[in-house]
Amino acid sequence: MEISNVANLPTKFGDFKIQSFKEKDKEHLVIFTEPLPKIPLIRIHSECLTGDALGSLKCDCGEQLEYALKEINKNGGMVIYLRQEGRGIGLFNKVNAYALQDKGFDTVEANHQLGFEADMRDFSIVEDILKHFNIKKIKLLTNNPKKIFSFKNIKVVDRIPIKVKPNPHNENYLKTKKDKMGHLL
Repeated sequence: MEISNVANLPTKFGDFKIQSFKEKDKEHLVIFTEPLPKIPLIRIHSECLTGDALGSLKCDCGEQLEYALKEINKNGGMVIYLRQEGRGIGLFNKVNAYALQDKGFDTVEANHQLGFEADMRDFSIVEDILKHFNIKKIKLLTNNPKKIFSFKNIKVVDRIPIKVKPNPHNENYLKTKKDKMGHLL
């Protein structure tokens, strides 16, 4: 793993630091406050170009990222931004999954139609990143139980839910996340 230098990142959510962690062909980002609290608030966020950058209403990703940045700016911590678009299937396949969703498939069914599992993401790099920052205990900002139980050497002392309001375009998506993927919504 290669690690970049630390740089300043002033944003509309507050002033942060930024650092990149390069793993094979993926370059992940860590956006964090200084100084970090003893038990920081952590958001593990998987890349979602359509939601994060383009403001898509089909998901809640962009809203979750904004919520996390605001909370972390207030309470101290970091967003670990993982480059694993479309729950790990990539942008090309995600667009194909969107097309299937337009035909009535839910997000899980669409992934299955394309030959993928419902969620192909890998969170193993997170422990290496937290170890780099000498973090052993965290408060995890998530609705995804898979993230809560993905650690071997990091203790999750608290799960903080992310609360975003559904809209007419993502109601079924959120229902599927809750009913089929066990998200705590």
